[in-house]
Amino acid sequence: MKKVYRILLMLFPLISCQKEVSWNIPVSNLDFIVVDGKITNVRGSRSLRIFYPVHQLNETPEPVSGAQVLISNEDSVWQLNEDSLNHGVYRTGNTFIAVPGKNYSLFIYFNDRVYSAKASMVPGAEFRELEYVKNEGNDLYHLDWVANAFSTENPALWEILMDWSMVPGYEQSDPELCKARLEFFTLPTLDVSEIFAPEMQNISFPAGTRITENRYSVTPDYAAFLRSMLLETNWQGGLFNTAPSNALTNLSAGAKGYFAACAVTTLYMTVKGKK
Repeated sequence: MKKVYRILLMLFPLISCQKEVSWNIPVSNLDFIVVDGKITNVRGSRSLRIFYPVHQLNETPEPVSGAQVLISNEDSVWQLNEDSLNHGVYRTGNTFIAVPGKNYSLFIYFNDRVYSAKASMVPGAEFRELEYVKNEGNDLYHLDWVANAFSTENPALWEILMDWSMVPGYEQSDPELCKARLEFFTLPTLDVSEIFAPEMQNISFPAGTRITENRYSVTPDYAAFLRSMLLETNWQGGLFNTAPSNALTNLSAGAKGYFAACAVTTLYMTVKGKK
């Protein structure tokens, strides 16, 4: 026990230390495009974003405009069209739907080069709805539990959409300031840097808030990509950081990012006032 106390005392100074880091990224290491896209089993238009990497933190990425983008499976081919108002965003038609059991391929033609990726989908699953509790000191609420962070059997990505713009007292507020989107992850691995990750911002919302909870099924390869991304982002800055490394990708040479296919299961709820 005394040894444990000594270790904790040694760690306290490290927790309070801060150091400014200058990011000098060699331009030669940024000779690629970045792809971010996800297709689902929900019928509707799906979008895929293509952009160039940035040279500085918080820099706005430059879109890759003018590419030809195709998605195919064993039976069909879909051409994605670039959004005229959002360059670098490519969309399917409104009737597109992906289904489990099919293998999907992505092809991007740009500047005389071809980039490709393959994705498959695992079935969705029913789930227990999230939990929320009342704040101390006011009449607002915050999320208390969404999902377990670890599961070897059912990895998943959770998207929580909240909207309280229609709640009495908020009707005159900017609707965009009365909405929130949060993501949570259930992965088949449990990392020390995840356990001791920096605390995330708590979103407070009033009774009457409408919540949409989406569960996206995740393949083992997609789970590995999400873990590698989180190790470089959300889980950095805590007590136990990992050595920086490139996130995994399923894109061919010259491209980074991930092309995923997910089955979506959805729950809807309205926040009820509690004493």
